[in-house]
Amino acid sequence: MDGMVVAVTGGSRGIGLAAGRQLGARGATVVLIGRDSERAEGVAAELQSEGIDAVGLGVDVADPEAMSALPRRMGSLAAVDVLVLSAGVMSSRMSKTLRTDAAQWREVLGINLDGAFHAISAFAPGMVERRQGRIIAVSACLGRFSGPGTSGGLAPYRVSKAALNALIKNLAAELMHGKRGVLVDAMCPNHCRTDMGGPDAPRSADEGADTITWLATRAAVEADGTPVPTGLLWEDRQIVPW
Repeated sequence: MDGMVVAVTGGSRGIGLAAGRQLGARGATVVLIGRDSERAEGVAAELQSEGIDAVGLGVDVADPEAMSALPRRMGSLAAVDVLVLSAGVMSSRMSKTLRTDAAQWREVLGINLDGAFHAISAFAPGMVERRQGRIIAVSACLGRFSGPGTSGGLAPYRVSKAALNALIKNLAAELMHGKRGVLVDAMCPNHCRTDMGGPDAPRSADEGADTITWLATRAAVEADGTPVPTGLLWEDRQIVPW
């Protein structure tokens, strides 16, 4: 990935940081985007100490004006090759639909769904113009209506992730499923040991980020020259229904 730029929202911790580290280790310049500027700059310095070209930037993905201004802040790094949408928050344990207030609903949807839209709006037009790019959204098993997504509870989170899956599928169709040079996919990292997943989760953040790295680095066409499948939800490098 030498010469490529990777931007990661939610890149200052957890799966986003793990993905940034993996892609940076492959030669990419990594822009870690987090809500806290000090933390984003600190983890970028950690990656730099590992020999990775990394930059940390503080911005709230839920703020449309701040996200619209982000490419100007990034200068030449705004020509992003891979956009990883990892910024996300969990809703409270008791957030069933009838127990969720408007403030929590807005917060969770504002980050998990609107934040992804704002990042796509900021960087995807350049990808389309250059006819090259990858957009990878970190979704969740709880957003799958083919599985646990209809089990009830955690309403803002489940709905935000289901909507994120729909956003990705719709965008992929608009970009002609890779024919315009941009691959668009969602992935489920499964339950990982992160601030959100907790210390007892069965997977490490690195394991959760593996499918992101695979999607970011896979060939755009199959061996026979046909386009690779895109606009899908992936888990452990396999397509899963949602």
